[in-house]
Amino acid sequence: MKKLLLLHTLLLLTVLFAEGRHRKVKVYTPYGTMVIRLYDQTPKHRDNFLKLARSHFYDSTLFHRVINQFMIQGGDPDSKHAHTGDMLGNGDVGYTIPPEFQLDLFHRKGALAAAREDRPDKASSGCQFYIVQGKVFTDEQLDKLEKTRLGGRKIPVDQRQVYKTEGGTPHLDQSYTVFGQVIKGMEVIDKIAAIKTDGNNRPVTDVPMRIRVVKKWLFF
Repeated sequence: MKKLLLLHTLLLLTVLFAEGRHRKVKVYTPYGTMVIRLYDQTPKHRDNFLKLARSHFYDSTLFHRVINQFMIQGGDPDSKHAHTGDMLGNGDVGYTIPPEFQLDLFHRKGALAAAREDRPDKASSGCQFYIVQGKVFTDEQLDKLEKTRLGGRKIPVDQRQVYKTEGGTPHLDQSYTVFGQVIKGMEVIDKIAAIKTDGNNRPVTDVPMRIRVVKKWLFF
């Protein structure tokens, strides 16, 4: 009896441990589905995103700001019932999240990061996010970024290599919180980024989304 109880307890702990590590979400769009892994290193952003996804907060919101070779942004609740041409990007949930900058989490292509207003504490929006498309950089371009937009901060060698091969947006590193990474459906980013936009970078054809938490147990 004691052995069965111990086995049951160990199994429960294994499930709970697995459930809490590197949760994944699926982002469904008209252009395909992206699978995103959320980082445990940014627990406040991870848990907030999971909470909103589970409550179906993002259903019918739009990717309302799209800039080719930069990023696709969404999560504005005002976008759910927006009319054509409406200015979007100011909707929120009434709270912010403290920044969770990590040196090894950077703006490579496919990075999921929190949008924010221009504020000194660099706190993140409670709901708006963006997914990086970016572009491929040369050593010369990265050297220039280090001296100008990065204020002399050196890009680590391994991250520099990623920016030279996969691409990204290095000038945003350590200024906006990266809290996830697209691990499947990278082509969806390119498809959305290529859409025709208006003067406010809003796609002329709406790009709605819905987000679901991937439900898996034990090995996740």
